[in-house]
Amino acid sequence: MASPSFRFAGNVYRAEAVRDTASVGKSGMTRRALAVVLAGLGGLSLCAARPGSSEASATREDAPPSQSLAHAASRVAAPEPPAPPLDTAVTAPAQASGAQAACPADMLLVEGSYCTEVRHVCKKWLDDEKLSYARCAVYEPRATCVGSRRAMRFCVDRHEYTAPGDELPKNYGSFVTATKICKNLAKRVCTESEWNFACEGEEMRPYPYGWSREPKCNQDQAELYDRSRKKLALKDLRAPASAHPECVSPFGVHDMVGNMDEPVLREAARYDYPFRNALKGGWWMSGRNRCRPSTTAHDDHYQDVQVGVRCCADTPGD
Repeated sequence: MASPSFRFAGNVYRAEAVRDTASVGKSGMTRRALAVVLAGLGGLSLCAARPGSSEASATREDAPPSQSLAHAASRVAAPEPPAPPLDTAVTAPAQASGAQAACPADMLLVEGSYCTEVRHVCKKWLDDEKLSYARCAVYEPRATCVGSRRAMRFCVDRHEYTAPGDELPKNYGSFVTATKICKNLAKRVCTESEWNFACEGEEMRPYPYGWSREPKCNQDQAELYDRSRKKLALKDLRAPASAHPECVSPFGVHDMVGNMDEPVLREAARYDYPFRNALKGGWWMSGRNRCRPSTTAHDDHYQDVQVGVRCCADTPGD
C-alpha cells in the first residue's frame, strides 16, 4: 500500500522518510529547504515503522534538529510538473574483451551475489542509539543475510558525476536531473539494490571501507551553515573525486558515503511518481553515512546543494 502523503506550502511530501534495513540495536521558503526540514533529523515525525519491517520513522539523516527549523525559513512552493519518462534499460557500450572491459572506462563492473535484506550488530555507538540518525563506531565484523540472495551484474560509475571542465561533482541534482544526465551518457540511474551492492560488496559491509567508522570520506563536517548571509544556507563543502582515495568500496567505487547524496530508483516504487527515488550515502554532515540507509521523504524533483549524480548501466547482453 502506498505511504500517506501530505501538503505543505503547496508541495506534496510523503510520510515515509528514512529507511535503514541493515542495522540492529536499541537503537518562501524554497523547495529545497522545506524538504530538508520536513525530513530533518530532528524534524517532523510522520509515521511509525510498518509492522514486520525494519524501516525507521519519518526522520532525515541529513539535518540535525537544531538546524532544521532555521533551514526551513528559506523555502517557496513550486507547482508539481508532470512525471517525466523514466528510462532504466539503457545498455552500456561494449569495450574490448575481458571482464572489466564489459564496462566503459569511467565505470566499474559489479558482479556477485546480493542479499536483499542484511542484519548488522553495532558494538559501539557514537550517538544515542535510539536516534534514527545515530552513528555506529564499530560493528560486529560479520553481517547476516536475512533476506534472499540473487545474482547481480552491472556497471557503475567509478566516481560521482562531474561535468566536463568542472573540478567538483555536480550538485543541485535530483532524481529527475540524474535520470536525464545518465540517459544522455547512454547510462541510467542506479536501482537501490545496485547501489547497495556496489557500496557493500558480497561481505555486506556496513561501510564501503569496512566494519568501523573511519575518517576516510567527506563526512562529519562541523560548520554546515553559512551565517554571513541574511538567510541561513548550507555551505557548499563538496570535495573533488581525488580528495578521499581511501573512501572506496570492495568493487573500487569511490565516495559512496559522504560527499554527496545520490538519487537512485526504488524498484518497489518504480511507478509511484513523484516518489520513485531514494537518496543514498549521506553527505558531508555527521549522518549515518552507511551503505543501507535511505532517505525517501523527498519527491523526484527535490534538489539541493548536497545532492549529486551517479549512474549505472547494463553490461552487454543483459
